[in-house]
Amino acid sequence: HDGGLAKLQPTDPSPVPETGFTDPQGGTHSLADWRGKVVLLNFWATWCAPCREEMPSLDALQAELGGEDFQVLAIASGHNPAPAIDKFLAEAKVTHLPVLLDPRQALAREMGVMGMPVTVLIDRDGQEIARLMGGADWSSEAAKTLIRQATAP
Repeated sequence: HDGGLAKLQPTDPSPVPETGFTDPQGGTHSLADWRGKVVLLNFWATWCAPCREEMPSLDALQAELGGEDFQVLAIASGHNPAPAIDKFLAEAKVTHLPVLLDPRQALAREMGVMGMPVTVLIDRDGQEIARLMGGADWSSEAAKTLIRQATAP
């Protein structure tokens, strides 16, 4: 069982944009902040049903494999009021992911995200190497194998 990863499309390595995004405390970030780590970048929204299904598996993947070499980043893209985000994450029992925001969808647009969820695999050098449109089970063995391969020295 591939956990929905059959939809994962390898991409020609291309640099990810430096477009900024924020956190609920007003901090600003860019994907460059995580250079040196493999990043699984997920764009989601509180109104997105497949995102609701997928989020617990992203949280589980971060809990199991996140650390020095790997980070799951889930970015709420578009209009997602703070109370709705808090409710969404509480209902999904998400506790291992940072809350990140792209309210004007600047990063999402720059990365060609047209719908949600979209998940992008980024290598240590800040290059997009694969993309999956739609939901997947990121806690599946197929997903863990993918991340272990991406983080292998």
